[in-house]
Amino acid sequence: MKALYLIARIAGETVALPAADVASVVEVDQIAFVPRVSPHIAGLFALRSRVLTVVDTCASLQLDYAAAEGRNTAVIVEADGHSYALLVEEIEDVIEAEAPEPCPALLNPNWRRVAIGTIRRDDQAILLVSPAGLVAGPDALAA
Repeated sequence: MKALYLIARIAGETVALPAADVASVVEVDQIAFVPRVSPHIAGLFALRSRVLTVVDTCASLQLDYAAAEGRNTAVIVEADGHSYALLVEEIEDVIEAEAPEPCPALLNPNWRRVAIGTIRRDDQAILLVSPAGLVAGPDALAA
């Protein structure tokens, strides 16, 4: 059965997020710093009279990625009844694809924690990631 997926770039990698989990895509203009939060929380952002927690996806994956600086594109998702803004490098596309296939056996442990499976775009395999896994951050236990 086919479903829609949002294709984005995180830490230089092309990934997919289930479109059903995506509320919108926005440009984040100003992030308010919050002290004493987990390192993967970039701060807070106001969107349409709501305050959202901003998640640094590279920090959530414990990836040191130089191009992460200056990102201002965010994917708005809901996890555990709360809305979050996931910082990504860019949005590439929305595609329709078949149900996910299993993940490759040789997957970096940081990515494995958030991986749901892989989807196909033409002849390219794209890692399907869990928005809730990105929100939970590096301290979350692998499922």
